[in-house]
Parts: sequence; structure tokens; C-alpha cells
Amino acid sequence: MGSPCLKTVGAPSLEELRNSPAFPKSEDFMRGPIAVIECIEEIPCNPCETSCRKGAIVIGDPITNLPRIDFEKCIGCGICVAACPGLAIYIKDYTYSDEEARISFPYEYLPLPQKGDVVQLIGRTGEMVCSGTVIGMQNSRQNDRTTIVTVAYPKNFFDEVISMKRIKNKS
Repeated sequence: MGSPCLKTVGAPSLEELRNSPAFPKSEDFMRGPIAVIECIEEIPCNPCETSCRKGAIVIGDPITNLPRIDFEKCIGCGICVAACPGLAIYIKDYTYSDEEARISFPYEYLPLPQKGDVVQLIGRTGEMVCSGTVIGMQNSRQNDRTTIVTVAYPKNFFDEVISMKRIKNKS
């Protein structure tokens, strides 16, 4: 029998996510970079499980189970981020520095941000949360054209930030 589906429409709240089998506890974030999966619907999908080289992500049988993460095994490599067709995975690192956290997330819009750009970071419902600085981009062949953007941002917004606002084309 599958896990209880937490939501079928709209963005999940932080509280709903904390009840999800794949959402890290506060102490998990203190270990360094780890994957965060905001997958809360029981749909037939398992690319996160099959892409994880450490075996940290498990869907199991049936394939509609919600993913679970073994945070002892997760090293925050990010391979699962680009593998997720629902763009529901990102990497967070609370230990990045004394003042800043780091997030790496999929970004499939053009134009792409550039290293050093200051970007507007958003929360789960698209609300503006804070500014951050792009510190890296990864667009390797294994990512199948999904760019992974890494941004540093103030730690006091750690729980709220999940992505960035789309950059408008310069006309």
C-alpha cells in the first residue's frame, strides 16, 4: 500500500512537506548539502531512485510510492535534481558559510543567469523571498539540457527559498 498522498492541487506548505517521507529534519540540514524532494503526489515515477548512485532515494514497489531519502547516504551530489521530470528536487546546504546558505535547483528558462548575477529568490507559491548571488551553473550532457543553478543567499531565509524568479529577456 502506498503512502498517503499529501496534496493534489496547489503548492504544499512547509508543514505539509515536513510530514512527507522525503523531507529532511533540521538535524539533517546540519550535515552539509542534501537533496530535498518536494514530491507529494502518488504518481508512477522513479527517476530519482534510479539516478541515485548512493542508493539514498527509494521509491520501491509500487512505483507510485512517495520517495524516501536516507540522509545518512545522501551526499548532495545533485544527480537526482536534473533526473526529476517534475522539477521537484533541489539541493540545500545550510553549512555553506556562517552567513549564507546555498541552494541548487533546476532552471529551464532562457536567458540563463550568469555566475555573479544577483537574482530574486522565490518561495513555494512564487512569492519573492530575498535576493541571492549565482555562484555556479551546471549544464552537463547527463542533465539532458536541464541547467542546475546554484545560488548563495542569507541563512535567515533558508526554509522559504526554493527557486528563483524567471529572468526577463532584455529587449
